[in-house]
Amino acid sequence: MFKPQIKVPATYMRGGTSKGVFFKLTDLPKPAQVAGEARDNLLLRVIGSPDPYGKQTDGMGGATSSTSKTVILSKSEQPNHDVDYLFGQVAIDKPFVDWSGNCGNLTSAVGAFAITNGLVDKNTVPDNGVAIVRVWQANIKKSILVHVPMTNGEVQETGDFELDGVTFAAAEVKLEFLDPADGDGALFPTGNVVDDLEVPGVGTLKATMINAGIPTVFINACDIGYTGTELQGDINNDTAALEKLETIRAYGAVKMGLITNINEAQARQHTPKVAFVAGPADYTSSSNKYIRANSVNLLVRAMSMGKLHHAMMGTAAVAIGTAAAIEGTLVNIAAGGGALNEVNFGHPSGTLKVGAEAKKIAGDWQVTKASMSRSARVLMEGVVRVPG
Repeated sequence: MFKPQIKVPATYMRGGTSKGVFFKLTDLPKPAQVAGEARDNLLLRVIGSPDPYGKQTDGMGGATSSTSKTVILSKSEQPNHDVDYLFGQVAIDKPFVDWSGNCGNLTSAVGAFAITNGLVDKNTVPDNGVAIVRVWQANIKKSILVHVPMTNGEVQETGDFELDGVTFAAAEVKLEFLDPADGDGALFPTGNVVDDLEVPGVGTLKATMINAGIPTVFINACDIGYTGTELQGDINNDTAALEKLETIRAYGAVKMGLITNINEAQARQHTPKVAFVAGPADYTSSSNKYIRANSVNLLVRAMSMGKLHHAMMGTAAVAIGTAAAIEGTLVNIAAGGGALNEVNFGHPSGTLKVGAEAKKIAGDWQVTKASMSRSARVLMEGVVRVPG
């Protein structure tokens, strides 16, 4: 006798250039309300992983790193915060949920979900104007302010804000990532803004390894045979390129102290990210939009879960903005150098503007805030069914 499917209240949302399944912690089955195997197994089945076919046909996942995501929200247990936000990156072909980092794109949907689902004190939410939802990012223990537009007591989702990588316009959602550096204050875990990263089979690469938004390893595009104008097909259809970039990521993770040996990288797919940078150049985006060199400060291409991202991860954008604001990093150099509090960078789908405030205190770089704009909307809400 097979057990019937269970019904779990859920909301399917787009946030930035990602989408995922959102849950209230208290709506999950009791065993899944705490971290552990029961929670991971539930989320894997919801998304449709592991899928050896790589399609996630029997679940809510979209067979890409941008669409294989889950979010669990609850009223905050932290002082001066409204909601606790826990993000789970679900592997597609492996039985694995990575809890090691944040999703900056889905952060833009957190505020709207929290307001709509009663996780924010109504007295702090205006009927018209902008509600500021104070988010505690539980994966990385950081504060984020999400500015949610409100109209007549409801979250305003429609608008004319255009975000490259998203087909349709929507309402603008401003994000502020407060003190986005790693929790122990190690913005640069090696102590250097540029290091020599030795990668067997590849060579010794100049690298900026930074913990801001999400741990990220930046390298120069030209050092690995690229121009920075590449689109997904140029990388994702090249097995040798994917293996090379994953090897760079693994050795970068060791150098950053995130893992002790490269064999551990497979169990930590979400972090760090690896991205390659170049100076401005003309190129045509994946949507056939012509990007002129004089419209951007630099070009960035980033890998996510083993594939070139179709646009840019929100957390990696924080890392880009932060690194750009600090003189001497590879990102800063690619953008022309000097004091840069804001950059507009080119990615495969178009461009994105991100800002950061950095300053040197007692010889160490510190970043007080990084900011950007995204958009978000509910795609579907109700219950998701999961085989018992």
